[in-house]
Amino acid sequence: MLETLPPPVWVNTTQLLRQMLDDLASQSRLAVDTESNSLHAFREQVCLVQISSAQEDYLIDPLVLKDLSALAPIFSNPKVEKIFHAAEYDLICLRRDFGFSFANLFDTMHAARVLGYPAVGLDTLLKEKFQIQTDKRHQKANWAARPLTKEQIHYARLDTHYLFNLRDVLEKELFENERLDFAKEDFVRACFFDEQKQKSNGESWERFSNRKDLTIRDLTILASLCKWRDVEAEKLNRPVYKVVVDDTLILMSKNPPERKVDLSALGLSERQIHLWGEAILTAVRHGVSAPLVKRKQVENPSDAYLRRMEKIKLWRKKMGMEMGVESDVILPKPYVSALAENPPKDMEDLAQLMKESPTRVEKYGAQILKTLGVKHAN
Repeated sequence: MLETLPPPVWVNTTQLLRQMLDDLASQSRLAVDTESNSLHAFREQVCLVQISSAQEDYLIDPLVLKDLSALAPIFSNPKVEKIFHAAEYDLICLRRDFGFSFANLFDTMHAARVLGYPAVGLDTLLKEKFQIQTDKRHQKANWAARPLTKEQIHYARLDTHYLFNLRDVLEKELFENERLDFAKEDFVRACFFDEQKQKSNGESWERFSNRKDLTIRDLTILASLCKWRDVEAEKLNRPVYKVVVDDTLILMSKNPPERKVDLSALGLSERQIHLWGEAILTAVRHGVSAPLVKRKQVENPSDAYLRRMEKIKLWRKKMGMEMGVESDVILPKPYVSALAENPPKDMEDLAQLMKESPTRVEKYGAQILKTLGVKHAN
């Protein structure tokens, strides 16, 4: 499928946005992708939205067009299929930055996973199916930088241009392998996936709170250092790891430095010491004398819960090996936890618990009940 492609349409004015919307309004399906700057900014944001129709490839610049609300009805319209590759991350970003909601998705990466493909990256699939070569070097580019290079623009448009063809090939394979219903149910659940995984808004140090190698005083010093690092990273608009990496902060919390010379021994560069040495020492001193932080209390699951969890995981791993897929294709993670926490009493109970995936209930319901030790599970 080697071909010379016409230039994509760069959408950075309200007039071009309206022209694009006129085209999209007549489409029954669209291909969508996003590019963000997570490796280059304190707060990640969507820096490019790619949408392909049957006629054009569009690259929308949200750094110029602040209001993309006109796209909302398209994303939420169940009559328009939106094709993504690895939809979860894009949906989270689009919901976070623009408040979009979604209906009628087809995720080509998940389709490949349901089919048991050993490698499901877009570059691998495009090369295998259509002999299309993409340049992965641009995955980590700073997409907030302007102007984008010709190579970046070409890379971005390839992320959506061939998704129609890939989607059709994979749908045919899903149908032939009697796995299409599995995938369709997962596409429906994917529309709400990020809603089920909302991150807590705790302080940044709390993600280290369950480390057994840190005392409460160590954690208190680490909390002070994390707070300093967050402020500095936000001021510089860069990711926190580009100020000081986690391992160095942890090392400082365990071995509190008292002088600048100590910072070098703990792994800080001369530049870091020059820029932030005094501020780091101040943060450490504050942590040494501050009231102790409190670890988050994590409820220990019951032995019965852990036994059920282990049984379900062993069963789905066995079934995954038989079907040639990853175990979470057999039974997605949310169902594993729900079944272990509230084991169903019968098939009706199971059908209610897994109401978003009746295909799995029909195919595996009896085995799931038997695995959980429910009597008369046939």
